[in-house]
Amino acid sequence: MTTTDLSPDEIHEIGLKQVAQTEKEMLTLAHKLGFKDLASLNDHIKNDRSLYANSGEQLLDLYTKYARQIEAKLPDLFERLPKNKLSVIPMDPFRAKNAVPADYTPGAADGSRAGRINVNESDPEHRLVLNVEAIAYHEGVPGHHLQISLAQELPELPAFRRHGEYTAFVEGWALYAEGLGKEIGFYEDPYSDYGRLGNEMWRNIRLVIDTGVHEKHCSREQMVEYFHRYTAMDEPNIQSEVDRYIAWPGQALAYKLGQLEILKLREEARQQLGSKFDLRAFHDEIIGSGALPLDILHAKVEAWIADQAKHQEAEP
Repeated sequence: MTTTDLSPDEIHEIGLKQVAQTEKEMLTLAHKLGFKDLASLNDHIKNDRSLYANSGEQLLDLYTKYARQIEAKLPDLFERLPKNKLSVIPMDPFRAKNAVPADYTPGAADGSRAGRINVNESDPEHRLVLNVEAIAYHEGVPGHHLQISLAQELPELPAFRRHGEYTAFVEGWALYAEGLGKEIGFYEDPYSDYGRLGNEMWRNIRLVIDTGVHEKHCSREQMVEYFHRYTAMDEPNIQSEVDRYIAWPGQALAYKLGQLEILKLREEARQQLGSKFDLRAFHDEIIGSGALPLDILHAKVEAWIADQAKHQEAEP
């Protein structure tokens, strides 16, 4: 699932470090919001009805709003954009009860069917709205829809590469995409920004409790308690997440490892290319060859960095 040679213990340690780092960022924001600690803010979130949805329609409208607002900024982040459109629709009711808050269904490769963000409208009164913005960027643009649609539109690649999926890459990119929204000025509501950090913590926790249950034999109750200790995540989401990790080892923790690899490569490119670093070109290089195992991605991007540096040296 990770397309790395990291051991469960190594992944567990990465998770503990990431949890501690994100906890510091969350505490800083909690202080700005007037709370003395994270426990106070999380208790407030759990009990403030204004931070929960009133209806499924409200959730659908919020996902649509966030998807549309970032679409206008995509040319600042990418040189190439997908031809296929993105729609936001309700999730099929038969699967909503035990599903995630929202997910993505790819469109048709020929553009005849749009890609879709499927919004979970079940039990809306227990669904937080503060993490909707981050999920919209993850599932839609610049996350899954952009990356998967562009891969489908690469006729020079064989089908297994245009339609292939490596969880660490595809989900790593989508998690990275959540942060891009922050970089270009969104998450203007501090509670929505806290939701972004909560989503970051959510993915960090996976590194700890996925390895915890399958390698260190922790219990389901311990997994749930760990979520409650570090997040204000709503109960339906926690319960479905924990069951997912138990049933699908390695899948959910691959997200964070992919995101960390992309961030590492971006910093390497920025350091080596200096003022010549082009974020749009970097993004196109990351997603311009379809989904890749992380080791192949690493080698490919390092070769691109070397080539860019070589061109710099050749310039008068």
